[in-house]
Amino acid sequence: MRPLIFVVSSEIEICQLARVSLEEAGYGVRVFSGMDVLAEAETQHPAVILISLMLADGSGLAVCRHLRESRITGRTAVVFLLDEDTEERRVLVLESGADDCIAKPFSGRELVARVQAVLRRLPRDGAARNRKADLVIDSWAMKVMVGGEPMPITSLEFRVIEYLARHRGQVFTRDLLLDAVWGDTQFVTPRSVDACIRRIRKKLEINPARPAYLKTVRGIGYRLDAVAEWQSAITEGCTCAVCTSSANPPHLLPASSSRRKRQPA
Repeated sequence: MRPLIFVVSSEIEICQLARVSLEEAGYGVRVFSGMDVLAEAETQHPAVILISLMLADGSGLAVCRHLRESRITGRTAVVFLLDEDTEERRVLVLESGADDCIAKPFSGRELVARVQAVLRRLPRDGAARNRKADLVIDSWAMKVMVGGEPMPITSLEFRVIEYLARHRGQVFTRDLLLDAVWGDTQFVTPRSVDACIRRIRKKLEINPARPAYLKTVRGIGYRLDAVAEWQSAITEGCTCAVCTSSANPPHLLPASSSRRKRQPA
C-alpha cells in the first residue's frame, strides 16, 4: 500500500502542486482546507501531514497541537508550509510539535524530497519494531545501555536522553529542552543545554564530532535519531498514574512548564 499524505491548506495552487507532485512520486494524497483534517487523520492514518500556518477556519499550529495530543496521531509526521522563511517562524512551528518545515515558494521536486527525508527519519511503526534498539532505557533505575554496555550517566543526562528518546526524530530548541527537562532550576541558560549535549555525545557516540544518534539541527536545536526500547520488567503490574500514562516516563514526573529565571546566554 502506498503511503498516504494529507495536505492541509486553503491555497488552491499549493494544494494542486502538492497533489500532482506527490501522486507522480507514488504517494496517495488527500487535500483539506482546515480543521476537518483532525477527524480524518484519526481514521485514515496518513504517513505525513503537510500544513499551512494559516487556514481558512483556524491555525495550522492548533491542528499540529491537536495531532500531537492524540494517542492515535501523536507520532504522525508533520511538515509546515511557511509563507516566510524566518528563524522565528521555523522555531514557532517546531516548538508546536512539527517535524520539519518548508518555505514557499517551493517546487514539486523539493516538496517530494522533503517528504521522503521526513519518512526516512521517522520510520513507520512496523519498521521501528523490526529495527534493533540502539538504546535500552531503565526508567526505574535511571540507566541507559548502549550496545549492551551500561553508559555512565548523571541524572540530568538521563532525563535529557529519555525525553529525546520518547520524542524520537523531533527537533527541540534549547528553550524547549530547558522547560521540559530542567524545569524550575534557577539560573540556567541555553548554554547549559549545549554543555549537557556535549557530555552525552562523549559517552554515547563512537565519534562525537560526527554523531550518529544525537544530531544538531543548525540554527534550531537538537534531535535524537536513536531507536530506544524501555526495560519494562520492573514496572510490570504497576498501575500508578505515571506508569500507565503514555505521555510520561515511568516513575518520572513531568518537569514544570513554568519559566525559570535565566541568565543571559
